[in-house]
Formats: sequence, C-alpha cells, structure tokens
Amino acid sequence: MNLVASESISRLATLHCSACGTSHSAFELQRVSACCSLPLVADYDLHDTTLSRDIIDQTDSSMWRYGALLPLLHEKNKVTLGEGMTPMLRLPRLAARHELSSLLLKDEGQNPTGSFKARGLGMAISKAKELGVDGCIIPTAGNAGVAMAAYCARAGLRAVVVMPRHTPQAFKEECYWYGAEVELVDGLISDCGARVRQRNANGALLDISTLKEPYRLEGKKTMGYEIAEQLNWTLPDVLLYPAGGGTGLIGIWKAFQEMKQLGWLAPEVKLPRMVAVQAENCCPLLETYEGRQPNCHSYHGRATLANGLAVPHPLGESMMLRVLRESKGTVVGVSDEDMLAGMRDLGKDEGLFVAPEGGAVWMAARHLLATGWLHPDESVLLLNTGSAQKYLDNVAGRAAS
Repeated sequence: MNLVASESISRLATLHCSACGTSHSAFELQRVSACCSLPLVADYDLHDTTLSRDIIDQTDSSMWRYGALLPLLHEKNKVTLGEGMTPMLRLPRLAARHELSSLLLKDEGQNPTGSFKARGLGMAISKAKELGVDGCIIPTAGNAGVAMAAYCARAGLRAVVVMPRHTPQAFKEECYWYGAEVELVDGLISDCGARVRQRNANGALLDISTLKEPYRLEGKKTMGYEIAEQLNWTLPDVLLYPAGGGTGLIGIWKAFQEMKQLGWLAPEVKLPRMVAVQAENCCPLLETYEGRQPNCHSYHGRATLANGLAVPHPLGESMMLRVLRESKGTVVGVSDEDMLAGMRDLGKDEGLFVAPEGGAVWMAARHLLATGWLHPDESVLLLNTGSAQKYLDNVAGRAAS
C-alpha cells in the first residue's frame, strides 16, 4: 500500500539501510532492507527552519507530542493508550550512600502495559494500521508480546504472540485477556523467532520482531526527546540502559543526534556516554565488544531473571556497537544475583519496585563507579524499562535473601 504525505505534520522523508545507507521508500510497507536484509532507519527533513522546540504539542502528555518527528502521517491512524512522558525521579538516598552528585531514574514501568515496549509497539501498530496491515506476529520474551497484543486489540488487528514456555504467567495471562493467539515454545526468544518464521512463511502477518520493521525504533526514540525536555534541554553525563534487542539504546541515541541537528540542544551540551547493560547469562553484545567473538551469530545464551535481556542474537548488534563507539560508552554484564540486589536497593531505599532489568542498570552503575569508569561528580541516568509486578514468578520470596 502506498501512502501520500500531504496534509501531515510528520516530516518523514525516507528510510535508509542501517548497513549500506541505500534509500527505501517510507510511503509503502517495508520490513528489513532489500539490499542487506538489515534494519531500516527513518529519516526526516530536519532542515526546515520552522522545526523549533515550539512544535512540541504542550497539550499532549504522551509521546505523540513530538508528532513532526514521528513517522505517522495521518492522525486517524494513531493507536494510543497514553504511552510516554514517564516520570524522571531523583534517587537521593542511593546517591548519598554512594557519594554520587546526581542520580536519576526514568521509570518506564509506568507506561501502558507496564513497560517501555508500549512506545515501540504503539508506534509500530499505528504504522501497520496506516499501511493496511491485517494482523501482526511477534516473538517475545514477555513485555513486547503484551504490548503488541494490547495495541492490536485497540486497532482491531489480529495478534499472534510466540513466547518461551518459561515466561512468567502474568505475561501470558495479559496476552490472553487482549485476545491474542499465544503459542508457547521451549527455548529462548531466538527459538521463538525461528517459530515465527516458520508459522508466517507466507508473510500474511507483519513480523514486528525487534528491528525487523522501521517503526518500533521511532517509538523508542521518544525516550530521548523526553529525557532532554525533562532535563530542560540538557543531558546526563552517563546513561545506563538494559539492552537485549537494543532498540531503546539505538533509539535514544538517534533522538539525541536529531536534536543536535535541529539545534534543540545547545552546542555546549555534550551527548552522554551510553552504557549497554546485559545479563551475564545472556550477553552477546559484551562478548563481541570485548573481542571474544566476531559477532553474536553463534552465541549461546541462557535464561535469566530479566526476561527482556535473554536475546542471544540481536539483529541490531552492529547498530548498538556504533552507539557505544560514537558515545565512548561501554557494556556491563550483571548476574541474576546482582539484579536482585539492585531491585532490593531501589525498593528499600527509594520505594521503587523495578523490573530485574532496572536492578541490573543500578548494579552496573555501582560496578562502573567502583572501577573508576564512572566518576562521583558525573550526572547519571538509569532507565528502568518495566514494572516488577509481572516478574513475581521469577522473584517471589527473594526480597530478603
């Protein structure tokens, strides 16, 4: 289906291959690039002098306030549950205990469906509706499947969710309540991906796997715009993000680059060093980053408390590595035991019941502080990507251990 961009506030211009840069049309249904079979990235006309910060819709308290820099062409296709503009919280007790001058946490667990996945899937389903898609399919470790099921229900689209059998029951139940077709698979998300390819061999459904279509990335990038706006158009020195598939890490960095080009960030504002946090049980990016493997293609991961980090073969590995290189960042692996310790710290000291991924980023910050990579006088931002409520099967009874 071809689209016409007339009468749209969106400045969407084209898509380009993340590997070779070849342009692809942004006005018809795309999946991965035809040239390299790798992720496509949306480009906007950022040279328009009217694109000042005044274009932000201050009457909209969701991610859609940045509509001109998002890919949806027509308002009638917006599928929303109020996602975005999650709170930025100071962590004064933990900061004082560890002698940090500034410690903040952006709590994505307060999104619809309880995680940051609401942003990416809300955007992807909106574009799927706009492009005339009848149904969507996704392999998931939990939160992405829940979000896709919810937004497909909202849009009136068929939803097929394929998830590991060991996924906590809360994720499965929520998908059922949204009317999704749920298939359980023995193994990790990579095994679910293989099943999706088999089940959807005829291409009847849009595969919304991480980075296999261009628009989940655009939803996730709104975290970057919000961070800058909530910090009065400044940025932290260091940003720690739990990176499984890596869409959020890539998207936030994309937003920072766009804002620099638009002049929304002053020339003296430095972009943060980006830290990708992984589970020790499944850390393909860490193994590649540290030179122990050429890439993630043959990596073997194991299950972890942080379901969203159990991604052994991320399609966006090279894109994540580029972010780390450009930002002078790093990768940290965190054990399941340390994730629990981080959850306890954030719960007992700050009243936050974060997902294991949130516990992981805090423990990664403590590790980097201990090694001297992170300095106490630097401003630090943690991203908690979800609520711990859905992980109770994984963490129940371990609060005091």
